[in-house]
Amino acid sequence: MGNPGTSLPRDASRTICVIGAGLSGLALAIRLQAAGLQTTLIEARGAVGGLLRRIGHPDFAFEEGPALLADPEPLRELWRLSGENGEAALNLVAVDPACRFLWSDGTSFDAAGDPAELVRQVARLAPADVAAIDEWRLWSDIARKEAWPLLAQGLPQGIAPWGQALAQVRRSRAWQSASGLAAHFFQEPHLRQAVAHGALLAGANPAGASALVLAGQQLAGSGPGYWPIGGMARLAETLAARFTALGGTVRLHDPVARIETLGSRVSEVETLSGWRSHFAAVASTADAVHTYRSLIKDSPRAAQMGARLAARRFAPSALTVHFALAGTWPGIAHQTVLVGPRFDALLADVFEAGVLPRDMLIWLHHPTVTDPALAPPGHSLMRATIPVAHLGKLPIDWDTVGPMVAQRVVAEVGRRLIPDIDDRILARHLTTPRDLALELGLHLGSGWSLEARGLHSWPPRLAHRDARIANLYFAGAATHPGAGVAGVLAGAKACAEHITGDFT
Repeated sequence: MGNPGTSLPRDASRTICVIGAGLSGLALAIRLQAAGLQTTLIEARGAVGGLLRRIGHPDFAFEEGPALLADPEPLRELWRLSGENGEAALNLVAVDPACRFLWSDGTSFDAAGDPAELVRQVARLAPADVAAIDEWRLWSDIARKEAWPLLAQGLPQGIAPWGQALAQVRRSRAWQSASGLAAHFFQEPHLRQAVAHGALLAGANPAGASALVLAGQQLAGSGPGYWPIGGMARLAETLAARFTALGGTVRLHDPVARIETLGSRVSEVETLSGWRSHFAAVASTADAVHTYRSLIKDSPRAAQMGARLAARRFAPSALTVHFALAGTWPGIAHQTVLVGPRFDALLADVFEAGVLPRDMLIWLHHPTVTDPALAPPGHSLMRATIPVAHLGKLPIDWDTVGPMVAQRVVAEVGRRLIPDIDDRILARHLTTPRDLALELGLHLGSGWSLEARGLHSWPPRLAHRDARIANLYFAGAATHPGAGVAGVLAGAKACAEHITGDFT
């Protein structure tokens, strides 16, 4: 990190500042640097990754982030921008099944990527639904390869592109909700829940979000999931190394304090250390409400946009318990969803009512079954996450309530999978919605930002370029096409295209 003081770039007309070194910020910075724009990436924390972060512990590599990557192609594309092959650097391994579902009534289902295994799984659960598998896989292929890339570009310009987009909406049945799409293909209730569940990974309620939100997630029959050896935080470090190898600059542990504006343009960025620099453009991948309210607070436009965004509906938050265990469990999948006696009603409690349900839907991540070196020999790491209402809907004292809820989560994992879990836990760490708000600056503690409703993210989410501040750009979960790994990587690409179109 450089010394405090004022930095005057050699060619200020081609310098870009990217705020936030999460997955979106890293992808955006790589694209800009590869396009010949001198890019500086500024991160408030001492490490890159954002939500892909390691939790400090002396003995165990606890970390947060997605349990698996549904599609590694957008990451590989970042290497190809400079004519290189990223296979060795990324070190991804296939995981199949990508997800196992276990219901409280004893029903189980593996969301297999292998077509033959998917047929076996569906036949075991619901023989009458086997006939729908080919149609489901055809929908998955259309949605992921055609509809998702087209609609991820944002609102089309002109009559012909609109016609193409609407045709894809029809083909992908995007007017239906995720739950409605699941019901269109399958009759068995558990199978419907397993299909619709993917919407949750983008912070969306399957009952209210477009079916197209599923296209960015791991779909049964669409192939395996992928895990980066060393963990998601290692993936973030690998992306940062790619950025610096291209000539980019990273400033860590130096939060942005102010984005200066001059008239209708951004002119300068200042950090808490006192470092200042002029930039031709600024792209924020930090929380959008925080950016407008706290970083550009002297601008009338920023006050207006901050209030407008804060008034929108935000996705829920989450509570996560990390724990290290003595022993190994080869029979527990890399990713398991423990579904309670309710599904739709529980999600209504979280998304609509803002109450803390007594039953739970638990995402259990077990990375050491795939990557044993993450823990000492003979030990395992697990992470149990439940969706909870954000701080605006559920403003409780999480310092008091959080540990009690965490104990219930661990007890449920123990009851259903590891009976002697209390005797085996060697270390644990708890992350609550309050932690997400304070440590990562997420508005209302929502890691998914604006909630996806209706036709995926239309009406439009936050635009990639501010309508009034000409050289202020945005990427990340609040922007089109939305949250989740696929969403923020697609948003970073769209944002980069705006910037490179304006400055190259």
